[in-house]
Amino acid sequence: MSEPSTVERAAQPYVGISASVPMNGIPAVADRLRDIFGWLASRGIAPVGAPFLKYNVVAMESRLEMEAGVPVAAGVDGEGEIVAGLLPAGRYATLTHVGHPDELLDATRRLLEWAAAQGLEWDMSPEGRWAARLEIYYTDPAVEPDMNRWETELAFRLA
Repeated sequence: MSEPSTVERAAQPYVGISASVPMNGIPAVADRLRDIFGWLASRGIAPVGAPFLKYNVVAMESRLEMEAGVPVAAGVDGEGEIVAGLLPAGRYATLTHVGHPDELLDATRRLLEWAAAQGLEWDMSPEGRWAARLEIYYTDPAVEPDMNRWETELAFRLA
C-alpha cells in the first residue's frame, strides 16, 4: 500500500449505473461495469481511464448509495439506466492499494485515519453525501486474474 497523500484532480466526465445496496451487494454493482463498457462500445465511445466505484452515501449498517462508472473524454447523454456524470475537480486524499479487494476496507480505514490526523475535512454534505469517494480499478481482471495483485486507488475529495 502506498503512503496516503493529497493530489489535485481535474474534472472528469463519466457514464455510470447507480445502485442502492447493502455492504454485501458491492460486487453486484462492480459487475455492472461490463454493461457500461458494452454500452460505450455499442456507441463507439472509448473509455479514457480506469473504471471506478463511486460511493455517494456510506451507511455501512444499512445501505450504500453508489455508482459504477467509466471515464469518457466528453460529456455524453445517458440512456435508460446509464447516467452521465462529472467527477468534480479539486484536491483529493489518495492512496494506492495492491492486493485483494477484500482488503480495501482496511485501506479505506487507513486513508480516513490519515486524513483525520492531518486535520483534513471531506467534501460531503451534512447528511453524509460525498462529493466524490472513489475506488479506481487499474487492473483488468482478464489480464491479471490473481486478485492479490490487483491495483486500486482510493481517491476521496477534500473540502
